[in-house]
Amino acid sequence: MAPSEKMQNLLQKFKAAGNLAQRKSIVLLKNDTIDKKPVLPLKKGIKIYVKNIDAKKAAKFGTVVDKPELADIAILRLQTPSEILPNSGILGRLMRAGDLDFKGKEKEEILALLAKVPTIVDIYLSRPAVIPEISAASKGLFASFGADDDALLDIVFGNFNPQDKLPVEMPSSTDAVRKQKEDVPYDSENPLYKFGFGLSY
Repeated sequence: MAPSEKMQNLLQKFKAAGNLAQRKSIVLLKNDTIDKKPVLPLKKGIKIYVKNIDAKKAAKFGTVVDKPELADIAILRLQTPSEILPNSGILGRLMRAGDLDFKGKEKEEILALLAKVPTIVDIYLSRPAVIPEISAASKGLFASFGADDDALLDIVFGNFNPQDKLPVEMPSSTDAVRKQKEDVPYDSENPLYKFGFGLSY
């Protein structure tokens, strides 16, 4: 049985509310400059290299190229690093654990891209991440919490103004994380981004 018109309208209302919530939840952490002008929001119609983003969705905003060398800008989506800890059992396989920083080849590849082309980075914070080098090398940096590509691209290209603030602290190093007290919030030494930080256009 096809859903009634009332039900369809209700579903559309819920979907619109969900889409708005995604956009409102994204936090702008860094907006660097090129030629003394803020990088973000990006201009539509530029050449874009994307990684971990749906190229078809990105193509609505510009020309997607297959090599970073051909792009005006790159947009990269990441997730906070995690690993399955030894002897952690079934629960350990379900929960994200381990160090909060990128390591080895994965980190090298990320930084190589950021050195090759001006790059906007979005990191999905399933938990706080330690990303001082990535932050420093990026031209723009976002924190997101499960938002889809459409929501991120709307903000990157200025269809929606970022407005949220960090609900967590972003530590400056793994050592700072290890020195934190377990029962005290946002008490790490010299955090990269403080609790409540967030920029707008």
